[in-house]
Amino acid sequence: MTNEGLKEQLLSDVNHFKIHGRTTGERSPLTLFWTGSAVEFNAKGSELWVEIEASYDQLEPWISIVINGVPISRQMVTAGRRWFCVFRGMNSQVIKNVRIVKDTQAMSSDPSCSLQIRGVKFDGDFLPVDEKPYKIEFIGDSITSGEGAIGAKAEEDWIPMWFSALDNYAAMTADALNADYSILSQSGWGVMAGWDNNPYCNLPDYYEKVCGLLSGDKNAALGAFREHDFASWQPDAVVVNLGTNDWNAFQMPAWRDEKTGQTHKLRLNEDLAAFEQAVQHFLAKLRKHNGRAHIVWAYGLLGFPMMPAIYRAVDAYKRETGDAKVSVFQLPAMTEETVGARYHPGKAAHAWAAEALAEYLKGVLA
Repeated sequence: MTNEGLKEQLLSDVNHFKIHGRTTGERSPLTLFWTGSAVEFNAKGSELWVEIEASYDQLEPWISIVINGVPISRQMVTAGRRWFCVFRGMNSQVIKNVRIVKDTQAMSSDPSCSLQIRGVKFDGDFLPVDEKPYKIEFIGDSITSGEGAIGAKAEEDWIPMWFSALDNYAAMTADALNADYSILSQSGWGVMAGWDNNPYCNLPDYYEKVCGLLSGDKNAALGAFREHDFASWQPDAVVVNLGTNDWNAFQMPAWRDEKTGQTHKLRLNEDLAAFEQAVQHFLAKLRKHNGRAHIVWAYGLLGFPMMPAIYRAVDAYKRETGDAKVSVFQLPAMTEETVGARYHPGKAAHAWAAEALAEYLKGVLA
């Protein structure tokens, strides 16, 4: 039986809560677009419910509920609008820190996929949520989306179930540094092209939008294609983990554009210099919008064949601009012992990478 003292409120009417991840200014409802996006409460009461609405055609969203820093549940959010119990029967005089976290990435291949927080039912009071000492933005591909970070090694299906925003080097790094974080990531995407040579699957082209890699009228209405308000959240560090899929594109056959009939193919001898130029252009875009941030290009969890090109590109950018707050960090490579689902880094590989990256960022941020 539900507590009769529960008060129902729209999220926009709640006095104190904190939003993680890029979104619009809309709060009624709040749309969570990206991996690791979340709503956070400091809740003093005994019972809390959250109303969530989801839609999709093929790729359903998943969420994790974290209480006092510990994950206590993880579940698929099926289509529709319903109430989820976050906790009940707890000590009403104790403040609980609660995060509702979107485990799955923005699904560029499913224009109908969305996840929204609409309201709460609570029998207590919401208290202010403090800002943390640092803010970090992570930009990447399937690794940063946490693909394969959860699930058995034998899993091969490309489904949302195998994505995790918590068993993820980005979340682990932020936790180690006591930092708030935001993630922009998409499986299979790169700096110049996706793994299959699709030139439209590059993160830099969409960086200035709220969630520009989505498509369709529904996402337009949700505000995904609006210009992002960079002044609203300025990171102390930007970590870029891209290049893995550009390397894959060099190995793959040409991609054919069904609309135009044109084909696109990255060739190692001809296009490596173009990749380096694309890295430099992205660094310039990142600096334009993140004036004070240290920019770290972190790469290597799935091997590091593009590392020489990344080093050359970063060095060239620094020489041309005089920007000293840019560096390269080699992440420790996944091993056969740390592999996860879909032959992607598992939780142990993410933890290893996070430990190394956090130690490096400590020095950078200091």
